[in-house]
Amino acid sequence: MRKAVEGYRRLESDLQGLLELWPEMSAEEHAEMQPELERAERELDELYHQTLLSFPYAENAAILTLKPGAGGTEACDWAEMLYRMYTRFAERHGFSLEVIDLEPGAEAGIDYAQFIVRGENAYGLLSVEAGVHRLVRPSPFNAQGKRQTSFAALEVMPEVDESVDVKINPEDLRIDVMRSQGKGGQGVNTTDSAVRVVHLPTGILVKCQVTRSQQKNKEMAMNILRSKLFEIEYKKKQEELARLRGETRPNEWGSQIRSYVLDKQYIKDHRTGEMRHDPENVLDGDLESLIWAGLEWKAGRREAVATEDEE
Repeated sequence: MRKAVEGYRRLESDLQGLLELWPEMSAEEHAEMQPELERAERELDELYHQTLLSFPYAENAAILTLKPGAGGTEACDWAEMLYRMYTRFAERHGFSLEVIDLEPGAEAGIDYAQFIVRGENAYGLLSVEAGVHRLVRPSPFNAQGKRQTSFAALEVMPEVDESVDVKINPEDLRIDVMRSQGKGGQGVNTTDSAVRVVHLPTGILVKCQVTRSQQKNKEMAMNILRSKLFEIEYKKKQEELARLRGETRPNEWGSQIRSYVLDKQYIKDHRTGEMRHDPENVLDGDLESLIWAGLEWKAGRREAVATEDEE
């Protein structure tokens, strides 16, 4: 945030100098200064984006968990479409993506996916994607091509390391090892390298089969568990603050955030009202306009809460 403020002040000084000289400039000089004005506009956009990402842990890696809703094969296929969408988004931004667990559906698609996206402001950008995503299309799994509605839920949380104070009692853990399954490849299946960690007090289950190393998989599973417990505690504090303010907030995990209506060629974000009429591009990872609109919406909510606190 400090960098954004410093950049804004520098840009403000530059623009002030230009404005003072502008009335005395000729048309030719105005044309020469046009590139400077365009540069200033680009920098203003960048600074604005930085302010939208000025919330806790925005710069961290993002842990994404995808689960299909009821609907069998169609829902599993939708979950896989979303998994590909976020994979393509990561590629477009030069982010790395590491699969923690990927379980195939019985007939098609995926039944569960958990993966980490690492890159500049990965959690900040992807945080607004959390929620329920709704698909409407003529189903390719229906012989009559009947129009069908499917749902998939996405959870997004920041990855936190051991520097964050999260207490985990070893006695509260059950750790199992097993053969890797699913799309992990044949190489990892030859040893008991997959690790499953269950946090008994909360029932949280984390499974990791990323590498052939049981120890590395255990470390990764513990890191995911730490991040999850941290998120639960953080949300409890936010909900308590909301209760003290007298707010009634929707259940974000159960809230439908976006509809993808493929037979009518549109996508609508139900929080921001943002509409797109190029679903192929969106499903290929072109999420920028939807994400920035979501971040503006999120910033507006934070500003409204801050205003209420001042009153």
